Amino acid sequence: MSFSVGVDVGGTFTDLAAVGRDGRVVTHKVLSTPADQSDGVADAMARLVAEGDVVTRIAHGTTVVTNLLLERKGARVVLCATAGATDLLELRRQERAGLYDLSLHHPAPLVPADRIVTVAERVTVSGVRTRLTNAEATRVAAAVAALAPDIVVVALLHAYADDAHERRLAAAIAKRLPGVDVVTGAAVLPEIREYERTATAVAEGYARPRVRKYLERLGARLELQGLPTPNVMTSGGGMLPSGDAASRAASLALSGPAGGVVGAAAVLRAAGIRDALTIDIGGTSADAGLILNGEPLVEPGGSVAGVPIALPRVLVETVSAGGGSIAWVDSGGALRVGPQSAGAVPGPVAFGRGGVEPTVTDAHIALGRLDALELSGGVDIDASAARAAVAKLAKALGATPVRTAEAIIAIADASVARALRRVSVERGIDPRRCVLAAFGGGGPLHACALADTLGMRRIVVPPYAGVLSALGLAIAPERRDAATSIMLTADAMTRSQIADVHGALAVRARDGMTGSGSVAAHARVRYAGQGYELDVAFSARDAGAAIARRFEVLHRTRYGFVLDRPIEIVAARVTVSGKAIPLRLSPKSSGRTATKAKRADPEAARPVRGPAVVTLPDATMVVARGWTARPLAIGGWTVERR
Repeated sequence: MSFSVGVDVGGTFTDLAAVGRDGRVVTHKVLSTPADQSDGVADAMARLVAEGDVVTRIAHGTTVVTNLLLERKGARVVLCATAGATDLLELRRQERAGLYDLSLHHPAPLVPADRIVTVAERVTVSGVRTRLTNAEATRVAAAVAALAPDIVVVALLHAYADDAHERRLAAAIAKRLPGVDVVTGAAVLPEIREYERTATAVAEGYARPRVRKYLERLGARLELQGLPTPNVMTSGGGMLPSGDAASRAASLALSGPAGGVVGAAAVLRAAGIRDALTIDIGGTSADAGLILNGEPLVEPGGSVAGVPIALPRVLVETVSAGGGSIAWVDSGGALRVGPQSAGAVPGPVAFGRGGVEPTVTDAHIALGRLDALELSGGVDIDASAARAAVAKLAKALGATPVRTAEAIIAIADASVARALRRVSVERGIDPRRCVLAAFGGGGPLHACALADTLGMRRIVVPPYAGVLSALGLAIAPERRDAATSIMLTADAMTRSQIADVHGALAVRARDGMTGSGSVAAHARVRYAGQGYELDVAFSARDAGAAIARRFEVLHRTRYGFVLDRPIEIVAARVTVSGKAIPLRLSPKSSGRTATKAKRADPEAARPVRGPAVVTLPDATMVVARGWTARPLAIGGWTVERR
C-alpha cells in the first residue's frame, strides 16, 4: 500500500498518520525528542516502513519556529532601516503590555538597537523623497559586514508601494557578503503598516537559518531511509515543499496547530457539520480554533511569542494548559497550573521518566480517568506515583488529594475556556450555535466541562482524535499564495482592474506548483479612517462595488453596525490550492468503552450515558453526568447534553 503521511511534532509526542490510496488510515505515536525533532520524526517513519508500506508523500508539522521564538535562540540578525525609523521594533504600537500593570513589559525585540543600521533614503506615499545613492548603499553594506550577521533584513519605509530601494540595497549587501542571505520586507509582506512588515521580515530572518538547517537535516535522514523529502505545513493551513518552506520560515510559526484544525474541518464536513469550535489539547499546550462553513478561519496575522507575524494563519489561540502543565503553589499560597510544562522530558510523574511535580495528566490519573496501564506511544503509567505527587501538593495546600486533583483540572479548563471565548465571542460568534470538536490526547478528557462552561450542547470527538493534527497534515493540499498592496477606494476599482490584480496574483501563486489548483482570493477592506480590516472574498468578475457590499454585510455580522463612510481596499491576496488527499472514515476507530460495569467491543459500540470513561485507541474521553455519547457512522463519537 502507498501512503501519504503526516507527522506532527508536539511538545510530548510525535504523531504519525498515514492515509492510503484507498483512504485507509494507519497511525503511530512516539515520544518527541526536544533536542532534535528529526529524531522523533525518523523514529515514527521507521515504524511505518517496517510494515512494508510505500511512502509517496510526507507532510510535516513542526514547532521549530515557535520554539526558537519562545527561547530566543534564532539567528544573529542585522536590520537595515530608513533614517528616522530605526526604533520601530522598540516602539511597537506604543501600547502597554498590560493596561493597568505598569510592571509588565513587552518581550525584547529580536534585533537590539546596536545591530540596526541607518539608511539615508526615503520613499513616501507620493514618491521618492531621498534617493538611495550608490555611495550610501556601499557604506551601509560595509557597516552591515562589520556587525558579522548570520542574516540581513532590509525593511525600508513604504517599500510595499515601491521596493526598488530595498532591492538595490539588498543587492549591494549580497555583493559585499556572498553566502549571507538578505531578506527584504516587501518580499515577505508587501502590505501597509511599517511596524508589522518590519517585525515579520525580522522574524523571517531570525528563523530562516535554523529552519533551513533543520529541514536539510530531516530530509537527509529520511533519504537514508529511502523516503521522500518532506513537505511542510504553513500557518495558513497549506503545504509547501521543503525547499520553499526553508525560505518562508515566518509562515511556519503555527505549522503544527494548523494541521489539527485542517483535520477537524475535514472530519466535520464528512459528518455534515459546518460550524465548530475546536480544542486540541496535547502534552504541552491547548490550541483553540474556529471552523465556519466547513473551513478553518484564516486570519491575516497575529502574534507568536510576543512577535507580530502578519502572514495568513489558521486562527489558533494557544494556552499553556496541556497534559504536562505543572501544578504548583505560588508565594501567596494559591494553586496555579502552567505555564511551565513537563513536556516529553521528564514528562508527568506517572510516565516514570524523572518528573517529580504533578501535572494535569497526573490529576486525571489520580481521579481514575486514565485507567490504562500503557498510553499510546509506549508510555507506561505509574498510577501510584501520580497519586503520591498529587497528595504531596494537596498537603501543601491543606486540601484532600481528590479536591486538589479536581482543582488542577478546573484551573486548566478555565484557561482553555478563555481561549475558546477569544476565538469565538470576540469575533461575533456565539459558541452555543457551534459544535465543540475535541481532539488531541487530552481534548476528549476536558470536552464536557468546557462545553458546560460555554453553554454548548453538542461535542464531536473525531476518529483518530489523538493524532488528528497528523491526519490533517496527511490530507492537506499543497498551497501557495501571493499578495499585493492596493490602497484605493472600492468605488474607484473597475471590474477590469480587479481582474488584472486577480490574474497577476494567481500567476505568481501558481509559480512552482505541480499541476493545476483551485483559486481563492480575498481583499483586505475597511472603512476610511479605520485601523483594522476585514478579509472579503472576491473573484476576477467582481467590481469594487460588489466587494464593498460584501464588506458591509460582513461588518454588520461581525460588529453589529455599518458606517456611512468610503470603503477602501487595502490589499489583495490570492491562494492557489492543489487537491486534498481523499480520506475514508469508518466506525472502527470509535474505541472501547470503559465504565464501572463493563467494557464494550468497538464494533458493537452503543450509547454511553455519563458519568463514564471511553478509552479510545489514542485518547480517553470523559462522558460527564448529564451527557450521552453515541458512536458516529464515520467513526468517533458525538456527545450531547441530555
